[in-house]
Amino acid sequence: MNDKPFIDTNIWVYAHLQKTGSNKCNIALALLETLPVLVGSTQVLNEYYSVMLKNNVPDNLIQDNTEVIIAITDIQIIQITTIRFAHKIKLKYGFSYWDSLILATALEAGCQCFYSEDMQHKQVIEGSLMIVNPFKD
Repeated sequence: MNDKPFIDTNIWVYAHLQKTGSNKCNIALALLETLPVLVGSTQVLNEYYSVMLKNNVPDNLIQDNTEVIIAITDIQIIQITTIRFAHKIKLKYGFSYWDSLILATALEAGCQCFYSEDMQHKQVIEGSLMIVNPFKD
């Protein structure tokens, strides 16, 4: 299940924004440290930057964190095919456009697991990508 896990923005945010020792921070950090491969996207990087800025994190720290994410993650670039696939996912599953785009990216990357606090825990998309909320019991 975890051969190519896609890491959603909220996991990175909890790992970097929550106070060390908080439950969500600990879970996010443990997840990121134990997975041998991490997959993300340019969308995740942009969302991460935006959320961190809204939380008054200094720009230089956000940039440093983003560079670490880039270094340890297989970053997928959103293509025209990804956008078209997102439209199909949106119509089929009823997700927002942005959630559909990130799911399309994970599917195109061949991921089997999508770690996120958002969306329905254990829902399977297109018969191959399972949404896993690591904060669920």
